[in-house]
Amino acid sequence: MKKTIGIDMDGVLADIEDHILQTYQAETGISLTRNDIKGKSEEELFPDRAMVMKICNRTGFFRNLPVMEGAVEAVKKLMEDYEIYIVSAAMEFPLSLFEKHEWLAEHFPFISWKNIILCGDKSIIDTDYLIDDHCKNLDFCKGKPLMFTAFHNVEKDHHQRINHWNEVPALLKQLEEENLTLA
Repeated sequence: MKKTIGIDMDGVLADIEDHILQTYQAETGISLTRNDIKGKSEEELFPDRAMVMKICNRTGFFRNLPVMEGAVEAVKKLMEDYEIYIVSAAMEFPLSLFEKHEWLAEHFPFISWKNIILCGDKSIIDTDYLIDDHCKNLDFCKGKPLMFTAFHNVEKDHHQRINHWNEVPALLKQLEEENLTLA
């Protein structure tokens, strides 16, 4: 039986940072760069929750996210040895449910609908590994949490970090070898 990996979408498979910064600038006229937001929480950057809700509830917001560099190739490679589940919180923004499904069908058509979990609370997820950018999900991970680098987590260091998709296969191989040594 293959080990399992849960993979988040926004900030992990989908590059949400530039997209939200561009949309935020179009909406508010405030221009921010990736350097401007580095190390800040979402609440610090966007204190106007109504504005964030307006942006994220806009038709096409989640559907038009760019794919994170190297994600497609890495996920295909991981599928050779692992059972992959896409795990995304999709209930907070109602339009995101359908748009995320469409986005996955376009960019990751090799992922079965049976392996897509669009939920509200990821603490119910029970995979061997969870790749996510939010500590609020990783802190309650039942398996091994792997933190994908994002603007809001660069100063956090209590989970194993992933900076780019090209690191993931080698890291998982290393972790598997360490587990064999400990067993």
